[in-house]
Amino acid sequence: MSQPDRFAPFEEKLDQERALHLLREATAGAEDGELFLEQRRSEALVFDDGRVKTASYDASEGFGLRAVKGEVAGYAHSTEISEAALKRAVDTARLAVGDGGGVMAPPPQGTNRHLYSDADPVSDTPFAAKIDILREIDAFTRDLDPRVVQVSTSMAASLQEVFILRPEGGLVSDIRPMARVNISVIVEENGRRESGGHGGGGRFGLAGLIDPEHWKLVAREALRIALVNLRAEPAPAGVMDVVLGPGWPGVLLHEAVGHGLEGDFNRKKSSAFAGLMGQQVAAKGVTVLDDGTIPDRRGSITIDDEGTPSGKNVLIEDGILVGYMQDRQNARLMGVKPTGNGRRESFAHAPMPRMTNTYMLSGDAEPDAILADLEDGIYAVGFGGGQVDITNGKFVFNCTEAYRVKNGVVGAPVKGATLIGDGPTAMRQIRAIGNDMALDPGIGNCGKAGQWVPVGVGQPTLMIGGLTVGGSAAR
Repeated sequence: MSQPDRFAPFEEKLDQERALHLLREATAGAEDGELFLEQRRSEALVFDDGRVKTASYDASEGFGLRAVKGEVAGYAHSTEISEAALKRAVDTARLAVGDGGGVMAPPPQGTNRHLYSDADPVSDTPFAAKIDILREIDAFTRDLDPRVVQVSTSMAASLQEVFILRPEGGLVSDIRPMARVNISVIVEENGRRESGGHGGGGRFGLAGLIDPEHWKLVAREALRIALVNLRAEPAPAGVMDVVLGPGWPGVLLHEAVGHGLEGDFNRKKSSAFAGLMGQQVAAKGVTVLDDGTIPDRRGSITIDDEGTPSGKNVLIEDGILVGYMQDRQNARLMGVKPTGNGRRESFAHAPMPRMTNTYMLSGDAEPDAILADLEDGIYAVGFGGGQVDITNGKFVFNCTEAYRVKNGVVGAPVKGATLIGDGPTAMRQIRAIGNDMALDPGIGNCGKAGQWVPVGVGQPTLMIGGLTVGGSAAR
């Protein structure tokens, strides 16, 4: 299949010098701003119950023009990349500048680093071949166990190309691939139905994900989770100690702690962690990072959406709060450096401080020893949806795979368990940290202020004391 032409806005749509002149007009007297240009192509396929359920392809492009002064930002965007559209956007962006008087912030530092391949996952495999692979996955998964009654497989791919022009004349670009394959299974036995799912991906092409050696492992894992849930008992309710497995359970860390460490919430003092810089906010031994520099990971970015190179930023070190995640505007207002966390969903959105890959470093405890010390509680290794209140850190998470533990012995799986608590308290009540830190398989999406961006999470095995477990059975 022939490769589509790469995005070249300053060769085909705009004269770069004229665009720079208009950008400077928009940001005259401002403290920051940029012209963000984007082209995105994406494809999504769902093969469900033996047939193609949905097949979609989307292509979009446009620009966003921003002028920033103090806490105010003027933002205009358009799906038409032309000088005429840019001229119209200038008038809107300048509304934030007013009478001017601002001093332009120093530009981001450059980087020659590139964290992902130049693969085009949308076009690197013919459409017909993708359908054949989905059909093969469906047949293989159904043959694994006679209790399988339904299989749903999804394949998603996208390629985002961005250019960022700065008022001082700097121009940076990034080509960001993304691919993902997921398999969901429903099993039935004696009239009872349960489900399980597994999958993942990252910033690379589809080739590795559609290799039978990979997707067969994914199918078997989805089936294993479904069969575990088939024999699950109602979860107990009450306050108890909980052991979290490594990897994807770090989504609890992401929601309950990560959002509270984003710069804008702390500048506005709406975070539970506001004003606590330099103080003990977690148990000794707890070190949390946000790291956008891990090659090929779902949450990684070579540069953020303001042109700042991504960073490996320490947020909590040995239990002490040492840093927040910052975009350029919040960093300037708080008197600190940008951390490479200015992200936006698309050209139609202004950037804000967002996470990339947020994880906790390993400790020195053996995972088996942590479980052996759990006298009466829950071992949670899989999570579904959750909710968090940023102002106080209170969270509710649904477990998709969890087990009852008594006297250090892992017992029957439980169904319907929810974990309830608040991030600051949970972080202080961490009693053991495993030596098995793992990142999630590449499935995370994060929502904030109506914008969604891909992220990663990770952690080692953890024991947290005194969480409330919601369930329907007596303890």
